[in-house]
Amino acid sequence: MAARECYHCKQWIDEGEEHDCWTTTEAVLTQDLSDDLRDAWHRLRETAASFGDQRIYASHKSIMFSRKSCYFFVRPKLSYLEICVFLGRTLKAPQVRRVEQVSRCKLAHFIRIRHRDEVEPPITDWLQEAYELSETLAKPQTQPKLTPGPDKKAPGRKRENNRADEKRARSKAGRVAKPGR
Repeated sequence: MAARECYHCKQWIDEGEEHDCWTTTEAVLTQDLSDDLRDAWHRLRETAASFGDQRIYASHKSIMFSRKSCYFFVRPKLSYLEICVFLGRTLKAPQVRRVEQVSRCKLAHFIRIRHRDEVEPPITDWLQEAYELSETLAKPQTQPKLTPGPDKKAPGRKRENNRADEKRARSKAGRVAKPGR
């Protein structure tokens, strides 16, 4: 029986066997966590779920929390939970490992959680802020449409274009075929 190696996960798959390495679940992502990290994960999930209506789903190696758009996600690692919180301002706190500007108005804040006791204010406050802010940051900034006025440079450009066309026509007309070509 012929087998093949999956390009993504490098697992060997027998011919005719179903394989879907892209489908993942929260359980699969959190199954190898230590007891402390598992407790921290459950507390973090319960806290976020209490904010209100949202979608919680696993995607690749992350667990996403979103309303219209993702407001934070968790990447379970062997020794910590990496949290990425999207806010409209920069946080200056020792818990924040790094900050990256991900769009014109969103900043991603990376935080590491190693124990259940770390899932408390100010981290829970930041998650709540991100949840509330996600609706306003997801909406496109509408600006009044400006109607174009008369283009004052258009006549000048038209004259320049006409002159360029005339110059090209003269240069083509002035070319004479050289003997031997």
